[in-house]
Amino acid sequence: MSKKIQAIRGMNDCLPTESGLWQYVESSIRQVVASYGYQEIRTPIVESTDLFKRSIGEVTDIVEKEMYTFADRNSDSLTLRPEGTASVVRAGNEHGLLYNQQQRLWYMGQMFRHERPQKGRYRQFHQFGVEVFGLAGPDIDAEVILLCARLWEKFGISENVTLEINSLGSAEARVAYKELLVVFLKTRESELDEDSLRRLQSNPLRVLDSKNPQVQNVVKDAPKLIDCLDEESAIHFQGLCERLDSLGIQYRVNPALVRGLDYYNRSVFEWVTDSLGAQGTVCAGGRYDGLVEQLGGKATPGVGFAMGLERIVLMLQTLELDKNLESVVDIYVTAMDESVELYARQISETLRDTLPQIKVMNHCGGGNFKKQMKRADQSGASVALIIGQDEMAAQQVAVKYLREQQPQETVSINELTHFTQKLFNV
Repeated sequence: MSKKIQAIRGMNDCLPTESGLWQYVESSIRQVVASYGYQEIRTPIVESTDLFKRSIGEVTDIVEKEMYTFADRNSDSLTLRPEGTASVVRAGNEHGLLYNQQQRLWYMGQMFRHERPQKGRYRQFHQFGVEVFGLAGPDIDAEVILLCARLWEKFGISENVTLEINSLGSAEARVAYKELLVVFLKTRESELDEDSLRRLQSNPLRVLDSKNPQVQNVVKDAPKLIDCLDEESAIHFQGLCERLDSLGIQYRVNPALVRGLDYYNRSVFEWVTDSLGAQGTVCAGGRYDGLVEQLGGKATPGVGFAMGLERIVLMLQTLELDKNLESVVDIYVTAMDESVELYARQISETLRDTLPQIKVMNHCGGGNFKKQMKRADQSGASVALIIGQDEMAAQQVAVKYLREQQPQETVSINELTHFTQKLFNV
């Protein structure tokens, strides 16, 4: 017997039992972004490796350890995209969408990172993100945060997420701050772990983001970046806070909040939760005013965020908020013998024509009444239409309620559409 082929570790199948929840999450996202006037952009899964080296930074964990990179037949270095922002900026530059223009864009799709798989974090994962270009003020920063808040409300998880914000200031302010931070950390070098010591040389701001409790204890005494902001960044951050206050969005200023990618400046934010065990990030973003120019375009302000959909799905499952989703089937249509099969099929097609929002499934494969009713119940349908020779002769159907204690009733074919509309409030 040949060896059974299985999925690659960290790259998971989405089975029919889960696809309904995924569709709910995705459709909810589409509804919310449309309500804010954002437009979808779709970019390739494979990009030039240089795109991510230039945007993310060559001394980040993503580029050094996590990217799926390979040479194609032309010996060009290609990479499966590890995040979405760089691809959107590349597409915007390439197609002339950004300079002297305002764009509110969103994307959704697969990303790839070679890291240790764990619950809610996989090597192939799905990410939803928003990217806004051409707007430099704190008003748009507040809007993208507000869009997140509306999504949490729609999912029913507003009480389970907390907003943390910070400002990274200008590039110049960050350079000056890094010098202060390195001087401080070197006085506590013996208390840093191996990962932090490496970051101290390559990307000292990332030490602030360490999850090691011992390192966190060191970091709490470190100089605060927010105390070293340039005047424009301080005014910008104050404007963001004032808008969040007036909109009723609760937040916590976290001076240790930096972003893992090099291109961020000024406003940064994360939505965190403890509903998945240890506190984890479900959405992260911020402003990246220098990235468009860094990738070959003309200077254009930008701000956005990204969230991993696996985390959102896991939260909904953990909080049991996936129990109230719509069923896959509303009506299950049975045919008691082969002589009425086509008649039953015609009834189903008429329902689909007149009420396209109603989900109708026809029984296939024959079988006795008991078998067909078992299949009807397993389908999750609210009612079954029972059709035999007597029903066909009388131009009627029998309606059996599967989820409610109601007596079976008979409905004429002429009244079936109206009956269905009333039954499902459509």
